[in-house]
Amino acid sequence: MKNVTDATFATDVIERSKSVPVIIDLWAEWCGPCKTLGPILEKVIDETNGAVELAKVDVDANPEISRAFQVQSIPAVFALKDAQVVDTFVGALPEAAVREFVERLAPGASAVDRLVSAGDEASLREAVALDPKNVEAAVALGDFLRQEERLDEAEEVLTPFANVLAAKTVLARLRLQRSGVRLDGDLDLTLEHLLEQSSTNEALKAQLLEVLDALGPEDPRYVSFRRRLASRLY
Repeated sequence: MKNVTDATFATDVIERSKSVPVIIDLWAEWCGPCKTLGPILEKVIDETNGAVELAKVDVDANPEISRAFQVQSIPAVFALKDAQVVDTFVGALPEAAVREFVERLAPGASAVDRLVSAGDEASLREAVALDPKNVEAAVALGDFLRQEERLDEAEEVLTPFANVLAAKTVLARLRLQRSGVRLDGDLDLTLEHLLEQSSTNEALKAQLLEVLDALGPEDPRYVSFRRRLASRLY
């Protein structure tokens, strides 16, 4: 957030908007609705992590900017992109409406994406609440809870997505955690042992598959050991 004056407007808003969208909040100290809207704008724009910037203009101290935008009532909000006004509203809107206004400028930085990127429990829970069907949010929250050893909570979050590969990976790690199996140490030796016994021992075969699921397809051992297991069985 930057306080902009008549003298700095050209640089801080016009030129800056050629690099990143800028939202201008025209306000005054005596304006009650301005004091309601201001913190909401700051919060929502801050959540974009720099994808959108906020410029605050005190209309009493900077009459030239007010005249340029033909402001008749405040708070008045303008969105600039590439030195052009692309959106505007007047009055103190609720947070949801402000969020929609901001997201039209930065569609790639949705509220859920930003919350997932934050990574803390409160943000992840809010992301899941905003979009209960969002797999990325659910998996991120489930894995966070798993790492906190809150396994029952993690399982509850992940179970609705059990058929999705990312959730399946975390659920497999969770089950191994419950059984005391760790994915660190000399895991290759453990995998080799399980593979050797898998053709005659169904329980060890199931454990091998569980470990591979826990590693996930991004781990090269996930594919190589599955191929080796298939060649032994068939």
